[in-house]
Amino acid sequence: MFAPRVFISMIGALGIFAIVTFILTGSAWTTAWQTLVCAVLVQAGYFIAVLVLVAKEGRDRRSAAQRQSPASTSASDDKEPKTLRVPNNPGHLNS
Repeated sequence: MFAPRVFISMIGALGIFAIVTFILTGSAWTTAWQTLVCAVLVQAGYFIAVLVLVAKEGRDRRSAAQRQSPASTSASDDKEPKTLRVPNNPGHLNS
């Protein structure tokens, strides 16, 4: 999820929501608080979606490390910790 695109989409959806709510209720006060509640719900959904994606990536990396470790542990008996090497993705800082 690309953050600027999400924010622009969220603002667009909230704008449409506010217009429709104002047309249906005719009240600026009702429109304001309902749009605010909608914004909080959208932001909470975005936060939960990011948490799910991070958890999924963590599970994928752990399973990839577990698949690699049996072959590499039999080759050497040294006590150095194994590190998972991930290719550098454009736009991310991997060291």
